[in-house]
Amino acid sequence: MRFDKVLPTDPLKPYIKHFVISESTLETTYKIFPSTSLVIGFQYQGQLASIAKDHINQLSTAGITGLTDQVKLFKNSADIGTILVFFTEIGLAFFTSCPANELFNQSISLDIIFSKQTIDETEEKLAMAQTDSERIRVIERFLLSQLKVIQRDKLVMEAVRLIYQSKGTIRISELNQTLAISQSPLEKRFRKLVGTTPKKFASIVRFNTVLNDLTTSTKSLTEICYEHNFFDQAHFIKDVRQYTGETPERLKRTN
Repeated sequence: MRFDKVLPTDPLKPYIKHFVISESTLETTYKIFPSTSLVIGFQYQGQLASIAKDHINQLSTAGITGLTDQVKLFKNSADIGTILVFFTEIGLAFFTSCPANELFNQSISLDIIFSKQTIDETEEKLAMAQTDSERIRVIERFLLSQLKVIQRDKLVMEAVRLIYQSKGTIRISELNQTLAISQSPLEKRFRKLVGTTPKKFASIVRFNTVLNDLTTSTKSLTEICYEHNFFDQAHFIKDVRQYTGETPERLKRTN
């Protein structure tokens, strides 16, 4: 199994965090926890399926997964190879007019939001590529061909920054007050660009900070719970279980 990160070319850096080249020789079932990035995936070999309630759903070889607030289960075939595109928090809006919130908790075929002809042509070129650098260039050319000139929403970008700065613990009322905007218009703009509400996004940011503490720090569960502003341990356990399918104790014990 390999999972190699590659930085995008300069024109794409404002919109793409990084690419990942993922390959595995073995058939594997694995969990994906909620994150703050929408992700495009191109399988250049092998197949990928999602699993929900014991139902296996074969995914398109070119697809996009929106933000999610629950753990997702996937199964890959043996000898799979994938290029993953991790967008910045508002990056998708510069490539498509599809509102990001319509992708929330969804994994759909990429030709639903981009031209099928363009996706087919990109997959054909990807199939002919022989090296990692050639594959990345194919994906970058596709993205650059779709790049649109639109005005950045500086208010939403500032909201994202403040949420990260607080590690997801900022109160939405405080966020609205700091940005001098009421909840409804901010939520509408934020959902369209980021993919969910500021409150849900903050919850995902907080979860990822908690997960980092659970898997890398020597802090006790009680310390982690109260450092991240959970009302009590019951809420802490509920949130972690929703996002991972596991208890905090089990996650800490297995890492």
